[in-house]
Amino acid sequence: MKLDPGATDPGHIRNFCIIAHIDHGKSTLADRMLQLTEVVDARQMRAQYLDRMDIERERGITIKSQAVRMPWTIREGENAGYQAVLNMIDTPGHVDFTYEVSRSLAACEGAVLLVDAAQGIEAQTLANLYLALENDLKIIPVLNKIDLPAAQPEKYAEELAHLIGCEPEDCLKVSGKTGLGVPHLLDEIVRQMTPPTGDAAAPARAMIFDSVYDVYRGVVTYIRVVDGKIEARDRIKMMSTGAVHELLEIGVISPEPVKSKALGVGEVGYLITGVKDVRQSRVGDTVTLNTKPATEPLGGYKDPKPMVFSGLYPLDGSDYPELREALDKLKLNDAALVYEPETSAALGFGFRCGFLGLLHLEIIQERLEREFGLDLIATAPNVIYRVTTDDGEEVVVTNPSEYPVGKVASVSEPVARVTVLAPNDYVGAIMELCQGRRGVLQGMDYLSADRVELRYTLPLGEIIFDFFDQLKSRTKGYASLDYEPSGEQVADLVKVDILLQGEPVDAFSAIVHKDKAYNYGVQMTSKLQKLIPRQQFEVPIQAAIGSRVIARENIRAIRKDVLAKCYGGDISRKRKLLEKQKEGKKRMKMVGRVEVPQEAFIAALSTNEAGDKPAGKK
Repeated sequence: MKLDPGATDPGHIRNFCIIAHIDHGKSTLADRMLQLTEVVDARQMRAQYLDRMDIERERGITIKSQAVRMPWTIREGENAGYQAVLNMIDTPGHVDFTYEVSRSLAACEGAVLLVDAAQGIEAQTLANLYLALENDLKIIPVLNKIDLPAAQPEKYAEELAHLIGCEPEDCLKVSGKTGLGVPHLLDEIVRQMTPPTGDAAAPARAMIFDSVYDVYRGVVTYIRVVDGKIEARDRIKMMSTGAVHELLEIGVISPEPVKSKALGVGEVGYLITGVKDVRQSRVGDTVTLNTKPATEPLGGYKDPKPMVFSGLYPLDGSDYPELREALDKLKLNDAALVYEPETSAALGFGFRCGFLGLLHLEIIQERLEREFGLDLIATAPNVIYRVTTDDGEEVVVTNPSEYPVGKVASVSEPVARVTVLAPNDYVGAIMELCQGRRGVLQGMDYLSADRVELRYTLPLGEIIFDFFDQLKSRTKGYASLDYEPSGEQVADLVKVDILLQGEPVDAFSAIVHKDKAYNYGVQMTSKLQKLIPRQQFEVPIQAAIGSRVIARENIRAIRKDVLAKCYGGDISRKRKLLEKQKEGKKRMKMVGRVEVPQEAFIAALSTNEAGDKPAGKK
């Protein structure tokens, strides 16, 4: 069947996505579908075809959702010969990229729920399933990797059937690697999933579900048309900003861009307006025609909540404008990224960024360094505090360097209401973690025989650092976390300064709870002692609260043997040389400034302890 973009009857269209836990074979199954529908030439075919980024291919994970249009003719059964057009979206599996999945689901009528026949249902399988059910999608359960010797398709088919509420024989069995069962799966997608519904005569409305920045063509916007029709050369209007643009090109992805004359009801495609300003094309916005605009926008997406905040600074201060531009462009590719400018006396100008998790932080930093050629330092995370001094003055502290000097009457920190869902086996581990982070239990409910909901109030500062990662590791990835801000509380917080030879270095300062101040001081001083090279004079590294030193380490001086050339003779000559060296060292210590190498900043401010790095692939 020849692909004829822009002229498809909505009744022949099927929009679906593939959802699964990380490493359960989504991208491999997508590869087999591309081969079977013959939209990719055999000589151009490669593994993980839809994973376009180098990082995705190296780590073997999907970071960005990718949409592709494929023709399919039913091969067997009662409707054999029926021609359909499939719009498939391959989604990420890692929990940090759940937002990508939620946007993809809004552009579909159905989802293929993929489970590894050797591993069974895992944490992200459940999370993605609940997302799909919230969107009222038709779910087709599929067991993948049935060719593996360790596969137990019958056992996991029963588990999957129990979870979804179908019969075990309704679970399709495929092998993404060998292609076994994939044609039958495509037939079932056409049979079981409903075609898109929409009013072809109504004013055009299309949902932006993704967008990317192209150096030569500007912003490329991916849309799903809900009502009406958008034709090439129409003037379109963005409903949230009211901005009007002329269309330069419209078409479908198959899997390379294919121009078309129009996109109708239910079709998924792209449009290019030549706009270079990335803020003009917001994900979740509704596109309509300028001549006959729609009155009501489509329902957008919930804004994602950052879980980890960190400062990103360029190693070279002159790269700051490039970093701003790079973040603007990356924000278009990754709507979950949140950032605002901030400054540091030690590191200069940079941005305070919010991420969905430590893997997300790692990927963003790596993409900024690779795609935009930047060298960056990521700082330790923090939140906003309100400090009241003894004079009654109130200071808003976004960075430890802004903490007021002198007597502090009280410090208020933001508090969040936290909901944790997990299997009941892990209740003890979750309670221990929350109490260690100054959490107060508000309530606990059993949702089923083996699922429990715990509600806590926790200081936001305790959540954003590594709480999410700790929760995942203690519950083997099965717990899910949600939080919402719920005001402030006064807490016993102090600012711990790190002094190098008596001078504070603001990049290493932190606002911590009084009980944890000593541990933080000992940890930072011992870390810096190993990282800072020895100088010509002894350098004390101290951790202090105000003027009180709570921890100290010394970096020993590099000693030069000035007596090496003295083979004997009068002792007074040796003493004279030693006194001369002593005078020089005293003068040096007076004017000496400790040089901290860039590697020391990077290692000391790293958000990951050794061995605590989130793995890209299971």
